[in-house]
This record gives sequence, structure tokens and C-alpha cells, in this order.
Amino acid sequence: MFRMKSALTPLAPKTPFTRPLARIVATVSIGFVVTQLDVTIVNIALANIGAELHANVAGLQWIVDAYTLAFAVLMLSAGVLGDRLGTRRLYAAGIAVFALASLACGLALDSTMLVAARAVQGIGAAAMLPNSLALLNQACGHDPKLRARAVGLWTAAGAISIAAGPVVGGMLIAAFGWRSIFLVNLPLCAAGLLATLFWVPQTQTQRQAQAQAQDKTPGARPRGIDLPGQCLAVVTLTAFTGAVIECRPLGLTHPLVAGGFVLALIAAIAFVMTESRVAAPMLPPGLFGKRTFSAAVLFGVCVNLSYYGMVFVISLYLQRVRGYTPLQAGLAFLPLTGGFLISNVASGWVVGRYGARVPMIIGAITGASGYALLCLVDATTPLAGLLLPFLLIPSGMGLAVPAMTTAVLASVDRQRAGTASAVLNTARQAGGAVGVAAYGALVSGAGAAHIVNGMQAATAISAGLLVAGIVLAWLVHPQAHAQQASDDTHANAAPMHSAHSGRRG
Repeated sequence: MFRMKSALTPLAPKTPFTRPLARIVATVSIGFVVTQLDVTIVNIALANIGAELHANVAGLQWIVDAYTLAFAVLMLSAGVLGDRLGTRRLYAAGIAVFALASLACGLALDSTMLVAARAVQGIGAAAMLPNSLALLNQACGHDPKLRARAVGLWTAAGAISIAAGPVVGGMLIAAFGWRSIFLVNLPLCAAGLLATLFWVPQTQTQRQAQAQAQDKTPGARPRGIDLPGQCLAVVTLTAFTGAVIECRPLGLTHPLVAGGFVLALIAAIAFVMTESRVAAPMLPPGLFGKRTFSAAVLFGVCVNLSYYGMVFVISLYLQRVRGYTPLQAGLAFLPLTGGFLISNVASGWVVGRYGARVPMIIGAITGASGYALLCLVDATTPLAGLLLPFLLIPSGMGLAVPAMTTAVLASVDRQRAGTASAVLNTARQAGGAVGVAAYGALVSGAGAAHIVNGMQAATAISAGLLVAGIVLAWLVHPQAHAQQASDDTHANAAPMHSAHSGRRG
């Protein structure tokens, strides 16, 4: 009875949305913007990059997926490092690495150099994203309703950058060429780095991590990074994605393709076995014992796989089937921006009032409807026929994604915020990489008819994934934010579990 009462009336004071908090939200949103911008802005430049650097469809997929893969497989370690060494420090380092890699992308002489620079960009993005969300969580004082509002604004910034990427990219390419889509990151990163140094304070958790790192006593040594787990994760995702990309041009029975799938399976099994045995796993198995956490993470995979893959396919459709210039193709994506903006901002209010489940279900239904309508598009469909799907898809995603993020944070202890955020975003980015690889394989043949048929198949798959998302959303705790309030209250009165404790939260 006491637990029920404390869940309804938290003892911890609520944190007001102050000007310093607004500055922190703006600062971490810059990191989210540049990481998400480079997910979609490149798609609109693929035709120009392919023509200048002589890259085929598989080569273009690697230019997209080199970033997404590095982003995905390193986020878990980056989140753990942020929890141990300080989220502010890792976030600032990520911005610096991302800026240098963006410069290398803009100066790339061939497709190999561009792919390598894109992978380094992914390393910087991996350091930024989970730690930006952890900084946001800390700045909100772990107040659930305040966090829902802040996450809504943070997610809105990233979602708008995803939607605006093709539009901005088209304008930049028309004015300055495709290299400018990478060089535009430099002033954004400079602003983010300065804002981090001046506006983001060092938290108590970070000071404790620094003190522990400087403590030379044997019992105070921080736990090391799970290097075997990290390596196996890299091998699993890279082998699987590479095999999917090369499956269409080489054939399923080709030794490289078949060997890639076999290697991915072996590495995945070894990864699961390793994570269940090491003392400090990069992917704590206990997290997936929580139904809300597992359902929300799988929901994120469905959303990203469908959306990232579709952006890649639609970009090729607009330029190779309809004959649009990069600027015209970018403007065709413009309706996506409005849908993201309105639904992202509304999501924070809906989550605070109704919990995470309701906006996730409504968002999945809305997005699935948009993909279903997109299945009807062919080479002769007028541009107006794309308007409704282009509004429904981002509206659904914008409503569901902040709710999904809030559900993940509400399902874990506060000291695991960085790790939980990293798990969520790792799964999402891995889903995005697989989406680009799989959907790209559907449209990799020559001719407009093949691209149209592949796009229709891809949209049908996307609609099915979001229908599965409806089921996953139903498994999420309907009042996840209230549950977190209860956990936070009891955490103040009881000792906190260690970072690798079992089934708490």
C-alpha cells in the first residue's frame, strides 16, 4: 500500500523548466541534429556522388551504411564510457571527432576514402548520441514529466533534421556541390562544442567518475570496456549487413555472401554467450528481462528499419524514375518536416498525460497507414499523390519515438540511463543499417520499373513492421513515467544497486 501511495505522490520535488535547462536542451540537441542530419542528407546526394566517384548502387549503400554501422556498434561502449568517465566529456569528444571526419568526407578523393571517413563520422556520432540523452536525463533531475517534455523537444530537433536533411541537402548541392553537405557540419559542431563547454555543468556523477578514475587503490579501479563483446558486435553487424548489400549483385550462393551470413550467425551466438559470462557486459542481459524495455527497443528497430530504408529507396525513385534534380527531390521531401515538428512537440504532452503506450500505438497505426498508401505509388503517380503518405509517416513516427524513448528511460535505474540509451539507439541504428541494405537490394537492378517494383515491396514490408510495432507498443507499461517516479522515490530511501545488478527497474 505504501508503494502504491508513493507512486501516486512522489516525495521528490519537481524540477522547473529553467533557462539553464533550456540551454542544456539546446546544446544536446545540436549533437542530435548533426548525427541525424547525416543519416538522410547523404541520400539526396547519392546520384551526384555515384557519378563523380564512379560508385554503383552497392557502393552507395556502403557510403550510407559505413556511417550507420559504426554508429550502431559503438554506441553501447560509448554509453558505458559515459556512465563511467563522464557524459559531458564523451559528448564533447564525439563532437570534435565528428567535425574532423566531416571535413575528411568533404575532401574525399574516391569512394573508398569517403566510406572510411563516413565510418569515422559514425564513431563521433556514437559518442554523442547516448551521452546527449544521458545529459538531458541528468539535467531534468530525473523528474518524469519534465523529462517527457525535454525528450519531446530533443527528439523534435533530431526528427526535424532527419526530415529536413533531403531539403537542405538539395539546396546545398544545387548551390555548392555534394561536398558541401559534409562541410556544413563544421559550424554546427563548433557551436555545439562551445555550448557544451560553457553551458553544460559537470554533474556529481561525472565528478565521482573522475575521482574514481584518479584513485589508484586496487578496490577503486573502474571496470574496463567489454572488448570481446564489442568486437563480436562489430563482426556480427558488419558481416550481416555486408552480406545483405552484396547479395543482389553477387548472388546468395557466392562464397562472400554465404560466408558473411555464416560468420554473422557464429559471431552473434558467440556474442550472446560472452555477454552472459563476463563480469561487465556491454549489453547487460538483465535489461531485457524488463518487458517494457524489450518491447520499446524492438519497437525502435521496426521504426528505423522501415524509415531509413524507405528514405534511401525514395531518393533513388525521385531522381532515377521521376528524373528530379537533387533540389527538386529535396523539396519533394518537404512535407516530412511539418509532420515531425507538430507530432514531436505534442508527444511530450501526451506521454506526460497518458503514459508511453497510447502515443506509441497511435503513432504506429498512423505510420503504417502512410506506408500502405505509399505502396500504391508508381512511375506515373503525380507528386500530389505522395503528399498524404509523406504527412502520415512522420506524424506517426514523431508521436511514437519520444514516447518510446521515455519508456526506455523509465524502465531502468537512473545510473543506467546512459547504457539504456545506448542499447536503444544501437538497436535503432542497426535496424536502419539493415533497412538500407535490404531495401537497397530490392531496387539495385537496372531500369525504372525495377526501382518502382522494389519500392512497392519495401513499403509493404514497412507497413508490416509498424503493424508489428502496434503489438510491441501494447506490451509497454501504460504509465511508465509514473512507475519511474515510484522507483526514484524508493531509490532515495534505499541503497542503489550496482551498475550490473539484475532485474531492478
